[in-house]
Amino acid sequence: MSITAKTLDENEYFYGHKACAGCGGSLAVRIALKVLGERTVAVLPAGCMSAVGFNFPQLCFSNNAIISTFAGTASMLTGIEAGLRAQGITDFHAVGFAGDGGTADIGLQALSGAIDRNDNILYICYDNEAYMNTGIQKSSLTPFGARTTTTPAGKNIRGNLRPKKNMFEIVAAHDIPYAATASVGFLDDFMRKVEKASKIKGTKFIHIIAPCPTGWGIPSDETVEIAKEIVNCGLWVLAEYENGEYKLNYRPKSFSNPADYLKKQSRFRHLTDEDIQTIITSRDIKWEYIDKNYH
Repeated sequence: MSITAKTLDENEYFYGHKACAGCGGSLAVRIALKVLGERTVAVLPAGCMSAVGFNFPQLCFSNNAIISTFAGTASMLTGIEAGLRAQGITDFHAVGFAGDGGTADIGLQALSGAIDRNDNILYICYDNEAYMNTGIQKSSLTPFGARTTTTPAGKNIRGNLRPKKNMFEIVAAHDIPYAATASVGFLDDFMRKVEKASKIKGTKFIHIIAPCPTGWGIPSDETVEIAKEIVNCGLWVLAEYENGEYKLNYRPKSFSNPADYLKKQSRFRHLTDEDIQTIITSRDIKWEYIDKNYH
């Protein structure tokens, strides 16, 4: 039976942390650990979740957890999984929680290597679309048009000029056993995917969109709603990759207006109508590709 809100473990494995109010990343970590349970070893590189979860003398994890080097989430997971297996321990999960920068930029090489070896680990990227922990700098998962401290909005250049890197399909191109995208706005879908990944042998990757009220410029009580809206306006896709095939998990009956989603966030308020149309056109092209290649 699939885990639901009613059957989810009532124990807490990530609590008392110092995350900002409304933090989407902390919600993703909390829910994933409740699905995986106490026999889980968590690895977290430099980033928001290690900064708020390891505050001497307080450890905010009730299961085993460790901070890795910024680039070494996947490689440390490899070592933990191999070490426990060498001791004859098999009833455990090795899971990594890394941000967008620690995954798509700094940690990409180690992640690629782990997939190539097919290590039995689960890697979860909580994507708040910038290096939020160090002051809201652009990462390669920052979307087009977003204002960050390294992609300011001015008269000539209006925020980030580059598109968001497609980590889901980059990982799938490795022929990984299982990959998925998720959103903290659709927690039932996320729980199902974490549970499914936990039962698959080999390397698993889940990319979850996790809004940051501080960096996105939204009220702290709107995290879940904005995480739903990014899916419903078509700017984020809920999908899976398994056995060499892509599967679409959810398609809105009709897309809501991306302009409404964008204008709710201060990081996008400088965008012109032309900029917003560029984003909509890019979305439509992406969905044409999805309709042809996803089942």
